Amino acid sequence: MADGAGSPTAAIERLVEIMARLRDPEHGCAWDVAQTWATIAPYTIEEAYEVADAIARDDPVDLKDELGDLLLQVVFHSRIAEEAGAFALADVAAAIGDKMERRHPHIFADPGIGHADWERVKAEERRARGVTGALDGVAIGLPALQRAEKLQRRAARIGFDWPDASGPRAKIDEELQEVAGAPEDAVQEEIGDLLFAVVNWARHLGVDAETALRDASAKFERRFRAMEAQAGDAFASLDLDGKETLWSAVKRSEQAR
Repeated sequence: MADGAGSPTAAIERLVEIMARLRDPEHGCAWDVAQTWATIAPYTIEEAYEVADAIARDDPVDLKDELGDLLLQVVFHSRIAEEAGAFALADVAAAIGDKMERRHPHIFADPGIGHADWERVKAEERRARGVTGALDGVAIGLPALQRAEKLQRRAARIGFDWPDASGPRAKIDEELQEVAGAPEDAVQEEIGDLLFAVVNWARHLGVDAETALRDASAKFERRFRAMEAQAGDAFASLDLDGKETLWSAVKRSEQAR
């Protein structure tokens, strides 16, 4: 699309100018001026999850708004960097453009070379940055289940992995026993080992653990709300047996549909 009032270029330039005004030390917004990369990082993560939520709800109107909020975070971080003389938004866009072309040489360089090995290209990029460890570069800020799976996949690339799903499945039984026999001050660590083993088993079964748990939580929430709706104001006063009876009824109703 050509530049103009409705072009992406014009809209992004307007957003950049808005952020510059908000960050102006004399005439800007005091809250925006006070922010740093570290203080807005939690908002960046939150906005990414809200994008994912809009997608899960298949809500394109909300998705547009949430993508805007996420884009604002990119502009915000870039503005702070520009003020520090580190980089600007244009550098961010140029860097990702270069990376996408580099990782798709069969599209942008030589169509005759065949599809690029994405992981091999990324490994070469890591080596060029001096990153040599197999687990280097796995972001600490990832959700715990997702990070566990990514660490396991990295280790598997160099042969440190179970040959099939029976290995991690047996490991779960081992970890359950260790949780049961752990002293109080070691229970958290043993539960962590158990969760790590469950992620490993899920990976071998081709299941994304993060998605599986998110879906399970959504199912629990849906069924719990249905219980509340059926019981009304009396729900909180029901004993556990009464709540279990409601839960079973809701579950049977779902399965019958």
